[in-house]
Amino acid sequence: MPEPQTPHEPGPLSPPVFHILLALADEERHGYGIMQDVARQTGGVLQLGPGTLYGCLKRMLAAGLVEESDERPDPALDDERRRYYRMTRLGKRVVHAEAERLAGAVMVARTKLAGGNV
Repeated sequence: MPEPQTPHEPGPLSPPVFHILLALADEERHGYGIMQDVARQTGGVLQLGPGTLYGCLKRMLAAGLVEESDERPDPALDDERRRYYRMTRLGKRVVHAEAERLAGAVMVARTKLAGGNV
């Protein structure tokens, strides 16, 4: 049985939020980098537009799942107007919990579908 959520931890994540967190799991990224990574993760099935991405990031910032990074690449190598994002500790806990929830759902689906009744 899953642990009860704390008031600050959201329930099941939407696919865009889940994949945005995964994009930030291994490095800080700017918006376009996040969009590219999500497209790679999903084989192009999930293509985030700017409205979806920045709407999600705004809510994720407010929920404490991500934060803006103060660290910047060399200005000669990057546009200084870009904002970089990184996952917080809470974001890591939430994305791990969601991955476990999804893995459990896949196990149930495989078991039920193996019966051939579908």
